[in-house]
Amino acid sequence: MGLPLRATRAFRVRGLVAGVVGTLVLTALGCQQTDGGQHPPGTRSSARPSAHATTATSARSPSAVPPHRTAAAAPPRTIPSVRDFTPASGPGWRPGDDSRVVADLKGPLADEARVIAAELGLRTTSGPARRGDLSLALAPKESGGGEAYTLKVTGGRARITGPAEAGVFYGTRTVKQALRSGGRLPEGVIHDRPGRAQRGLNLDIARKFYSVGWIETRMREMADLKLNQLALHFSDDQGFRIQSTSHPEIVSSQHLTKDQVRQIVALGQRLHITVIPEIDSPGHLGAVIRAHPQLQLRNASGTTFQGSVDISKPAAARIVDDLMREYAPLFPGRWWHLGADEYLALTVKDPQASFPQLVAAAKRKYGPSARVQDLVTGWLNDRARLARQLGKQPKAWNDGFFAGGVVKPAKDIEVEYWTGRLKETARQPEEYLKEGRKVVNLNDSFLYYVLGQPGGFTYPTGERIYEDWSPAVLRGSTPIADKNLTGPDRILGARFAVWGDRPDAQTPAQVAQGIRLPLAALAQRLWDPGKPPLSWSDFTRLAARLGV
Repeated sequence: MGLPLRATRAFRVRGLVAGVVGTLVLTALGCQQTDGGQHPPGTRSSARPSAHATTATSARSPSAVPPHRTAAAAPPRTIPSVRDFTPASGPGWRPGDDSRVVADLKGPLADEARVIAAELGLRTTSGPARRGDLSLALAPKESGGGEAYTLKVTGGRARITGPAEAGVFYGTRTVKQALRSGGRLPEGVIHDRPGRAQRGLNLDIARKFYSVGWIETRMREMADLKLNQLALHFSDDQGFRIQSTSHPEIVSSQHLTKDQVRQIVALGQRLHITVIPEIDSPGHLGAVIRAHPQLQLRNASGTTFQGSVDISKPAAARIVDDLMREYAPLFPGRWWHLGADEYLALTVKDPQASFPQLVAAAKRKYGPSARVQDLVTGWLNDRARLARQLGKQPKAWNDGFFAGGVVKPAKDIEVEYWTGRLKETARQPEEYLKEGRKVVNLNDSFLYYVLGQPGGFTYPTGERIYEDWSPAVLRGSTPIADKNLTGPDRILGARFAVWGDRPDAQTPAQVAQGIRLPLAALAQRLWDPGKPPLSWSDFTRLAARLGV
């Protein structure tokens, strides 16, 4: 989200009258700036400050800031908060009439420069920076990884450096938010980096369709929060929502075209958000089954099981593999989500007696001791093998991993832990971690926004995430006690998930509003591993002022 037009213009307001009016408005809002150009925690503010509210001085450029404003600065107020700030005495930085965004416009940071320049109403240029400028540069030898950055404000100019483009981009998000919350960047040096590598939103577009515009707006909000993943669940019992040439017969009338998906992916690349596709199988394939009823799973008495395909039939695997091959070039990112949850053959009392065709197929493929769960695990491993061949890192839901079978799930499949609800698959998260698996947190008690609130689900709140959740809280509300199992190399991150079980329960606008603060809270808890620096009430006021 860009700064409001009236806010960007405010940076160019000249004259003493504008400064006086701005100060009066800020005072009325309870947001009078401190010497460091910051707003004290807990002060009231509006989400979209007026032009006068954004302008707290008559100066047209940083060089004109009164010299007595030299007290050591406070850290900028941003969401997520910056992790390390070394203050210095000085006026800080804000854009003036002659300010520019300076970067190599033929180099890798050209997009980052143009984005922040457009948001601040500045022009871009290559060449050396001068007083009043914001400059961007890569510094490959800086520590902290590709999403880290350093933001230095000194001598009337600001400079963002980082080992890779993503980190520099996140530095521009800090600039944008600091200007909104405090009117200027504080003097000093910020060293910042995320606590967890995977941070994002899981969106079910199979059961509730969302427009390209709606999705792109959420992506821009996510980028401002330094979230970096958008997972699209586009295949389920209720619909299949992306155009297909290999199997057009399964596609719902309301769907995204491939060109629209490319548009979403291209925006994600500019915003450093990876778009992750999910074709859930061997359950949740109702849209495929409607076009191919011969693939429907039936038990020995002929009873059908909604959304589940008969994995003893090779045609079921061929369709899923066809789709994976077709869509792999459409989604150039690192990951592929295999689904694997809630295969209904394993929810009955005696799968071996109920599904003799699955038992026979398991024994043929894996030997006389094999059971239905081994055939299901083999299905997961086969799809994971194809994902790797397509250059993707496979992911799957935790209830697709089974213990004690002849066939073991491949160790490199990332476990997306969401539930222990089903007694058949209610393995504790510690089990996966002790097996040496990498885990991503989608705790259904905190991070599941299920439309209509069926089955005991309630809409999660940002406050509860902010105060009671951490990446170590994988199931229920109790964190895993063994800290050796919960570091960022073991629990890779988390995503907030929107599911469309009852798609008409909320409008897209209501969904957007309902997930706004939860996403902000999640971003805070994933970026900074420490206790949040603000109370929840102060955090919500800051979120409103920032417009996130």
